[in-house]
Amino acid sequence: MKNSDTRRDFIKKTVTGAAALSFGGVLPGFSAKSYARILGANERIQVAMMGVNSRGLALASNFAAQKNCEVRYICDVDKRAAEKCIGTVAKIQDSTPKAQPDFRKALEDKQLDALVVAAPDHWHAPAALLASAAGKHVYLEKPCSHNPHEGELLIAAANKYKNIIQMGNQRRSWPNVAAGIAELHGGIIGRPYYAKTWYTNNRPSIGVGKTIPVPEWLDYDLWQGPAPRRELKDNLIHYNWHWFWHWGTGEALNNGTHMIDLARWGLQVDFPTKVTSAGGRYRYQDDWEAPDTQNISIEFANKSTISWEGRSCNPFPIEGSTVGVIFYGENGTMVIGGGNAYKAYDLKNNIIKEAKNETKVDATNLTSPSQQLDAYHLQNFFSAIKSGTPLASDIHGGHRSTLLCQLGNIAQRTGKTLNIDPGNGHIKNDPAAMKLWTRDYQKGWEPKV
Repeated sequence: MKNSDTRRDFIKKTVTGAAALSFGGVLPGFSAKSYARILGANERIQVAMMGVNSRGLALASNFAAQKNCEVRYICDVDKRAAEKCIGTVAKIQDSTPKAQPDFRKALEDKQLDALVVAAPDHWHAPAALLASAAGKHVYLEKPCSHNPHEGELLIAAANKYKNIIQMGNQRRSWPNVAAGIAELHGGIIGRPYYAKTWYTNNRPSIGVGKTIPVPEWLDYDLWQGPAPRRELKDNLIHYNWHWFWHWGTGEALNNGTHMIDLARWGLQVDFPTKVTSAGGRYRYQDDWEAPDTQNISIEFANKSTISWEGRSCNPFPIEGSTVGVIFYGENGTMVIGGGNAYKAYDLKNNIIKEAKNETKVDATNLTSPSQQLDAYHLQNFFSAIKSGTPLASDIHGGHRSTLLCQLGNIAQRTGKTLNIDPGNGHIKNDPAAMKLWTRDYQKGWEPKV
C-alpha cells in the first residue's frame, strides 16, 4: 500500500469478513495469529488510545484483541500508565504500539484512522474535535461532553468533517439488549410511558486533599488541557476527578448515561420539557462536590418520563442488579438489568418473554465490566468506517442522552425546575441555569469547529 487512501480503500473491501472473526472465531484451518499475518498490520484499522490508566487500559486491550484493528499509539500523560498499557497491548497484538504522550502529535500520522478517547471527561469533546479536524474517526467514551455546549460542537464537527464519531455506550450493541428494545418498540407491553433507571455502588470517602508537587511521571499541564489551571492535590488523580465539577460530571454522567440512554431509546424520545433533581453529598464530609445520592426526573411532551436513582455510597441493588432500567407500559413491564438479558411481564406480573445470556457482566468493575460484549460495539465502529454501516450510537443520539444527564446536574446545582425547549433541548427563560450550558476554558484551549 503506497498511501493512506489506497490502504483505506483496501480496508473497506476486507473489513466485513474480518468483523466476523472478532469474537475468537477464525476461518477453518487458520489460527488467530496466522489470520492476523494474512490480513497484515497495514490493512487493519489503525487507532491511537488516549488515556489508558484505568478504563482506557481495558479499552486498549479490547481494541488490540480485534483482529481487524491495530493499536498504533498509546497516548497518556502518565508515563507509568503508558508503559503498562504498551506492555499489555504488545502481548495481545503482533506489534508494539508507540508511546506518544501528546495525542495531538499522533493525529499528525496519516496512517492513523481513529482516536479512542478515554481521558477524563473535560477532555472528551475537545480531543474529539481536534481528531475530527485532523480527518480522523473517533470512538468517544461516555459522556461525550463535559457540558451541553461541547455536545453541540461535536454534532457540528460531525456534520462538517463527515467523520464517524461513536459514543461508548456499549449496551446499544449488546444483542439481547437491542432485541429487548426492539420488542418494546413492537408493542410487547403496549405503549411504554415510564422508564426507571438506577446505579448503586459503595464508594469510599476521598478525604480532604493536600496540595502536592507535580510528580515526574505526570504531565499535569497537558492533563488539565482545556480546563483552567488549578494546583494538583493528592486526592484528584487518577479516579477522583469524576466528583469535581471542574473536570468531572458526577455519577449521573459517569454511570447514569448508560441507563438513561437505554431509557431514551426505549421510549423513543429526544429532548424533554421539564427536568428536576434532588440529592446531595450525604454520606461523607470531604472534597467530593457532585451528589453521592441523586434522583433526577425528566419529562417529555409525549406523556412519558424517565427517572434516575444514583447511589454512590449504598450498594443495595434494585431488582437484584446494581444497574438497570425498568419500562412500565400500558400492558406490562420490561426489565433490563446489568447484563445482556431482558424479561417482559404482563399486568399480572407473569413473564411473557425472556432472553438470557451467560456472559458475566460486573457493573461495579471500573475498568472492564463486559469486554466480550463490548467488542460488538467496537466492530460496529469499524464497520461504519469501512462500509458505512449505521452506528449503534452516533454522536447525535449520544449528545441527546448525555444532555439529559447534564440537565439533571444543572437542575441539581441550581436547585431549580428546568423548563426545556423540546425542539433543541435548551433551557427556557433561565439565564442563571444557562450559564452552566458551557464552562470557562484555559486561554488558548477553547474548543471549536
